[in-house]
Parts: sequence; structure tokens; C-alpha cells
Amino acid sequence: MQNPPEHAYPSHWEADVVLRDGGTARIRPITPADAERLVSFYEQVSDESKYYRFFAPYPRLSDRDVRRFTHHDYIDRVGLAATVGGEFIATVRYDRINDQGLPAKSPDDDQAEVAFLVQDAHQGRGVASALLEHIAAVARERGIRRFAAEVLPANSKMIKVFTDAGYTQQRTFEDGVVRLEFDLEPTEQSVAVMRGREQRAEARSVQRLLAPGSVAVIGTGRAPGGIGRTVLRNILSCGFTGRVHAVNHAFPEDLRRLDPEGVPAARTLRDIPDPVDLAVIAVPADRVPDVVRDCGEHGVQGVLILSSGYAEAGPEGRERQRALLRQARSYGMRLIGPNAFGLINTAAGVRMNASLAPQLPGAGHIGLFTQSGAIGIALLSGLHERGPGDGGIAGISSFVSAGNRADVSGNDLLQYWYDDPDTDVVILYLESIGNPRKFARLARRTAAVKPVVVAKGARHSGTAPPGHTVPTVQVPDSTVAALMRQAGVIRVDTVTELVDAGLLLASQPLPAGPRIAILGNSEALALLAYDACLTERLRPLHPRVLDSAARPDDFRTALAETLGGDGCDAVIVTAIPWVGEQDGPTPPGGEGAALAAALRAVAASHPHKPVTVVHLAMDDLATTLAAPVPASPGGTSTPEPPAARPAESPSNQPNPSNQPNQPNPSNQPNPPNPSNPSNPPEPQYPHPRHSRGAASVRPPIPPGPPPATMATPPAHDAEAAAAPPRRRSAPLRIPAYPAAERAVRALAEAVRYAAWRRDAAEPGRVPEYDDIQEAAAGADIERLLGRLAPGVPNGRSVAVPPEDAAALLARYGIHTHPVLPAPDPDSAVRAAARLGYPVALKTTAPHLRHRADLGGVRLDIAGEDELRRVYAELTDFLGSPEELRPVVQSMVPRGVDTVIRAAIDPAVGAVLSFGLAGAPSQLLGDVDHRLIPATDREVAEQIRAIRAAPLLFGWRGSQPVDTATLAELLLRVSRLVDDHPEVVAVDLEPVVVAPQGVSVLGAAVRLAPAPVTTDLGPRRLPAY
Repeated sequence: MQNPPEHAYPSHWEADVVLRDGGTARIRPITPADAERLVSFYEQVSDESKYYRFFAPYPRLSDRDVRRFTHHDYIDRVGLAATVGGEFIATVRYDRINDQGLPAKSPDDDQAEVAFLVQDAHQGRGVASALLEHIAAVARERGIRRFAAEVLPANSKMIKVFTDAGYTQQRTFEDGVVRLEFDLEPTEQSVAVMRGREQRAEARSVQRLLAPGSVAVIGTGRAPGGIGRTVLRNILSCGFTGRVHAVNHAFPEDLRRLDPEGVPAARTLRDIPDPVDLAVIAVPADRVPDVVRDCGEHGVQGVLILSSGYAEAGPEGRERQRALLRQARSYGMRLIGPNAFGLINTAAGVRMNASLAPQLPGAGHIGLFTQSGAIGIALLSGLHERGPGDGGIAGISSFVSAGNRADVSGNDLLQYWYDDPDTDVVILYLESIGNPRKFARLARRTAAVKPVVVAKGARHSGTAPPGHTVPTVQVPDSTVAALMRQAGVIRVDTVTELVDAGLLLASQPLPAGPRIAILGNSEALALLAYDACLTERLRPLHPRVLDSAARPDDFRTALAETLGGDGCDAVIVTAIPWVGEQDGPTPPGGEGAALAAALRAVAASHPHKPVTVVHLAMDDLATTLAAPVPASPGGTSTPEPPAARPAESPSNQPNPSNQPNQPNPSNQPNPPNPSNPSNPPEPQYPHPRHSRGAASVRPPIPPGPPPATMATPPAHDAEAAAAPPRRRSAPLRIPAYPAAERAVRALAEAVRYAAWRRDAAEPGRVPEYDDIQEAAAGADIERLLGRLAPGVPNGRSVAVPPEDAAALLARYGIHTHPVLPAPDPDSAVRAAARLGYPVALKTTAPHLRHRADLGGVRLDIAGEDELRRVYAELTDFLGSPEELRPVVQSMVPRGVDTVIRAAIDPAVGAVLSFGLAGAPSQLLGDVDHRLIPATDREVAEQIRAIRAAPLLFGWRGSQPVDTATLAELLLRVSRLVDDHPEVVAVDLEPVVVAPQGVSVLGAAVRLAPAPVTTDLGPRRLPAY
């Protein structure tokens, strides 16, 4: 097939990717200007690799070869290169061929031959796998559906690249050559393979930053003070286990050691003979590019830039930041910052505090990420106050404050913490989300194995904070919050709530249900806790109030009885200082310490239910409960509580209570809610745990099946099936709160998260419908775009005419009731005769559409005379027919008017929305949102999630409507948008849900060319 020799350079194919070892490379199309790079690259490839590529000795490229490999039409012949430092490290190309394997002559030929060449020094880094993902995406864009590759049998590495990709493939052997053919349509397995590689690569890139073997602080001041010198001292004071270098171009030439720190000193990185893994840069912004260049040439793996003067300083600084990111990535380095606060790793083998925090936080199991340095300080300070020291309740595993977040973001940390054995709980403070679609996917996968707690700043401004060069997300914050909840994210509003929820989740097992027992020696405090539980929609039991003079033994007995019973899922202990005469001497350590010991002892013997404490004026109680587990007299930690025995199948798993689900006790003031029944205590499973010192214990596992036994999730949750086991600290450290509302709010978040975990174990399915005509719908969409889209600017959508919209929806079994135009009374009469009486007369003018309250809709018109009269009234009161655009539609069975919408937001992705039509959705915002594709279980929950849902289920004696058919309609809309990314908006309003069946009375569809890249495309780092 002949094509013009030159085509526009496809810049959207450029991408930065993270490789298997954590380094980065840039993938881009090869151009004629790359001739010298290609020759240089080929000279560095071994003879063996050349033989594998060309099946014969091929020592050098001829001029003809160079031209052929650098001149492409970007349609039938495409070449991509992976580069580091501007030089090629690998190439891939495809040539379109016909069925006989000859160069293609027809645009209908949809097969191509593909070949790779990777420099020997970079083999094993996953370069070929990344190139295959990108060349496959390019080929699909150019209409190629199948790749063929011929490989020598001895080239096992390349054969593995193809066979491990997850595509549907065929393999043959002929004439001493292995021929592989594979379809390029993404499969569930290929997507899972791609995302698994992405997770491992990005996690490894963060691990290299958090656990470097050597650190250079560039910009270390010659005198005490200053940012560089402060960070250097912080690194040294915490006992960092690696090598440390101080670098400053202003050091005297004969300075070899910086005192009093006693570390090697150098003027530049070039003067350091050893490798440097992490460079901490604290120099003025105008000097940073030179420093980054030195880092790249020295082989530094990552840079932490504390310097300011970038995007937060205005447009000039924003361009400086973008140039900085391009420079760092060109050398294969990840970047934290600029304007960063620093990073911390408390692991015993690292002990690094490369931040401005004056001391290393205690070691623990909370992973902490912030975009704001000020919030980072507040979180570290708040955690330190609640439980200082290694092994305390507030200990962290790692901390990153990314500043302007030019490169490393919360998504990268989610990839790292997902399978980090030292992190049990993830806490994120976000001011902007650069890739919300990816964030929702990663958060959902991580939340399936460990809690993810998020507070988001700048929720209502609609703009990113200064310094964050990310696209502005226009979706309402309520929508973002709903999608976070669907992904299992625990969304809180304040920094205090971040700490409160994080401490409870890091120290206690998840509750099996919403039944909360309350006991303590203060009736007033117990009632405050009771009221707070009702506010949070928990199910509190009647408080058990002890005498105000109750001693620790009294608390011990009451708590043991409560935890040992089957009527509760969690316990709140309230405590005030003892009032009354004491029968004996004050316990050693004071009242609080004695009570803490009693509570700890009971909690340790009942490890399957969470316990939290509310106290007033008992700071010693909170301090003791938060402290590391005390060692026994023999020098060992408190004995490990017994773990539940693992079960072989869900049907025979042990129940901690040994009882079926218990009804709400008769003495409970608030009766059970039929729509939200209590959940039975779920079985517990032991998981392996890596010891972090003498206080380590084997934890019980939260309710619900562990990831290894979860039911098979839908395609978009496939990664959760192979999730790593989650550790859970034993309840020997108990969180204490100075206010009942704070304790209950944290506990309520744990209850809701536990319910989500149980639901995630059986996520439902995306149903198949036999009457869906996917291929025909695709042909309709292609035809409509060809007719409607020419001349429409990129990024804009076009409205589909009503007749075409109805036909497209019908391909998916979504049938709209016909609407006939009525430009005059005679046309209205003819339309009614065609449809059959009774009919409705409606205006379709934008300002009157769906506004029955303004008189724009007249119903139950029984005959011609009435129709002519109503038509005259409508036009007399509201305007001329040309302005009103009247239509006639047949009447449908009465029911509840609802609205269904699906839309693709560039940031969030495809979203399915549901609510009641009119005031509930438009005025009150009573709309629920779900990510597409939605499962049958998610849609059932969506219908019940809106506040006005009782109207659908027989409120005040009304007849319930057909929610099963409504759910099917939602699923069909979800399938349409998921199958065809060109469908960017569907609006069904009103949808009348009757006791039997649903009627779609109005429908609108918008189309746009499919986006070039999506979250389902090849992995790439974001570029802002």
C-alpha cells in the first residue's frame, strides 16, 4: 500500500515509563534526525544480539538500513525508541503486511510484523515489555489488529517477552524459526499483566528513593544552619545506615571532611568516587539544572529537591519546573519535589530522615504522604503527641512530602505501600489529584488489603494550589467523594480526623458490624458516645455505666464480659478520674496506668473486636495505652495472642462468636434498619508477619475473607485477586480520644470500611445481554461521527439527532418512547392519532424542558378537542410554537420519575449517575455516582444510596416500583459507554419507573472521537 512519505509527527506517542528496576526511560517515535543515534546504538549491541535480530551476522548498518530504520510514514511503518540521557537503549518497529507476509498494498490489511533490539547493558530491565505495550497501542490506533514475530529458538528472552504479554496468541515452528502471532485486542490477562508490571516498576522506583545505600546532600552550607546543613544533620542524627556525602561547590578545594559532622565533603558529585543513590538538592533554583545534570551523569537514581522558586512562583517558575522534570527523566531519575519537605524511612535497615523534621518519628506501620510541607509537619507532630517512640501506636513506616509533586505523587506511593510488609495503613493528604482515574484504580486495589485514609484540600475552589501543574478537575467535590467511597477510600475532612482514623485502623482489628457496646464510669460521657453513634448511623447498645468509684478490676471484668458476648462488634470504654474513697493505695504509675494495664490485658485476650477509649482529664491513660507493649520480666514482649485457625473454605470457616448473626438486643433503643441489617462476625485468618523488634506480635486479620480466598472480581478489579496479605497489629495498643465524637467518628469509618471489604469479596459482575448489538452500534457511531464531527474542534463533542440517538440506544436494548413534532395544532392531532390517545403535549425548549411546574407539560389528553384546546393554551401562555417546539408523546403507566446519566470526564473517567428527576436531583443534589463499568451489585446499591430511595420502595404505603428493571437499564447504559469510548454522554430523563416496567421518555446522546490514550492504554508517567 502506497502512502505519502511524510506524515505529521505523532507527539502523543511520546511517553515516560518506569522500568522494572525503578529507573525511567523515554519512549518516542524515531525520526530521520536520529540517524547518528541509531548508528551509535547499534555499535554498542553485541554480535549475539545482532544475530538474534537479523538471523545472520550483521556487524554494522548500511546507509540504506539507516534510512529504512529512521524514515517512517507513522502508519504502515512505525519505529519507536527507548532513550535514556538522549541516547537509544532499545528500538522496536512494525511493518504492515498482508496475509502472505508481503508488504501491505491495501488499507484493509490489518497485520504487521514486529521486531525488537535491546542494548545488552539494558536487557533485563523490562524495556522490551514496555516497548511492546506502546507499539501495540500505536498499531491499534493505525488499524492493525494482529502482530507476527519470527524469533530464533535460542532467543528465549524475546520469546518470553511475547508469551508473557497476556495476548491471545498462536505459536508455530518452521524452518528453524519460532513464529508467534497474537491479537492486539487487550484481554483481561494482558491488562492484568500490564498493571502488574506497572505496580512492580513504580513500587521499585519509590523503594530506591526510600532505601538508598548512599546519599549526597548538595548545597550543604559551610556554616551551621541553612536547609542543606539541617537536612544533613537530620540524616546523621537518626542513625542512617548508608553512606553520606556533603557537597557544595563553595567548599575549599582541600576540604575532604566536613566537621563537626565528620562526613566526606566534595565540591561536586564528580569528586565522589563511589556511587550515589539519592541526591538531596538544596541550592537556588537557577543552579538546580546544573546539579541535576551532574546527578544524571554520575548515575544517581533519584533526586529530592527542596529548592523553591518553581511553579508556586508563577508562570516562569512553572516552565522552569517542567524543564526540570524533563531533564530528570531524560537521565532515568525519579524526582521528589521541587519545594519538597523531605522523606523519612523508619525501617531498621535504613533509619533515614532526609527531611526538615527535627527528629525521626517512631517506627510503626502507618505510611504517610502529603503534598503540603505545613500539613506534613502537623501530621508528624500530631502522631508524635499521640504515641512517640518506636513501636508506639502512632509510629510510621515511611513518610513523603512531595511539595509541588512534579513527578512522584500519591499514586506512586500507593503502588509502593500496596505490598510493603511494613505498612498497614495508608494516610494521604492531597491538594490535587493529577490522574484521578488511576488514583481510583490504585486506591481500590490497595483498599482491598489495607485501609487508605484521605483528606483533600482545595475541595471547593476548583483550582489546583500554586505549584501543582495538573489539569483542573471540574467535577464537583461530592462526585469525587462518592467515587472515593466506591473505591473503598476512607474520606475525612480534617488533619485531626486523619490522625484519629489512622490510629484506630493501625492498632485495632476491623469491626464485624455496626453494633457498638459502651461502658464506663461516667453516665454523661457514655450518653455523649451513644448520641454520637446514632449520628454516625451505628447501632449502639444501651450503655453499661459503672460506679464513679470503679477501679481497674471493675473495668477489667466489665470489658471481659462485653467482649466475650455475642451482642456487640466493638467496644467504647469511657473513663474519668475515679471519684470516691479508695480501698487501697494508689496503683503504681497512677490511676491511668493501672486502668491501661487492665484494658490491655482484656483486649489482648479478645483480639477479634476493636476497643477504643474516650477519656476526660486522664492523659496518663492515653499515654500508657499508646506506648509500646511493655516487656515481660524475662525480657520478652507480652505473649502473642492466639490467632484464629485458617479455614479451607468459606463454608467451614470458624466464627469467632460460634453463633449465627444475632438480632438487635431488645434493650437497644433504636430498632434494626431493614435496609441495613447487622452483619455477623466474620472469620479471622492468620497471616505471616515480619518482625520489627521485640514488641512484634502476630496480628489477627480483619473480618472478611483474605485476598487469597476472595471470589473472582470483575475485570476492573482483577488485581485485587492476587493482593498481598495484610498485617494487623494486635490490640495491645488502644487508641484513646479526648472527645466521644472523635472516637465514634473514627470507629464509624472503620465500620464502613469493613463493610466495604466484605462487599469487595463478592463484587458482583458485569452482566451479558444477548440482545446487545455491540458491533452494529460501533458501525452506527463511526457513521455518525463521520457525518457530524467534521469541523468540530478537538476535544469537543457533538449532539446526536434524536432519531439517531434512539436507534443507537436500541442497539443496547434501551428503547425510548417515540416523540413526534407538533409545529401546529393539525400536526399535533395527526401525531396523536398515530400514537393513540391518551397523549402528552410537551415543550422541548431548553428553558422549559422537563419543567411541568411551569406548565410546559400537559398530560392525559384524551381526545382531539382537548388536544387543540391545550395546544392553544400552551402557545398563548408560554410563547409561539417556534419558540416552544412542542412534541406529542403517548402516555405511559404512572410511576416515579427518575434520571439516569452517564458521562466521561477527562479526569475521573466514565461515571454513571442516578437520582430522582426534578427537585431531588437538581435542587438538593441527591444523586449517586458509580464508576463505569458498574456491576449488578453496585447498581443495586446505587438505587438504594440516594436519600429519596424510599419513594421507590413503597414509602408511606405507596406501591413499590420495578427496581429490578431499573437496575437492568442502568447496567445497559453502563455497558454502552464502556464498550464505546466515543459515547461521551448519555442523558435519559425522565425515566418513569412503574410497578411493572420502566419507560424512557427522553434521551440525549453526545459523541466525540475516542481519546488517543486512556487508563487502559500502555503505562506511562503523567506529563503536566
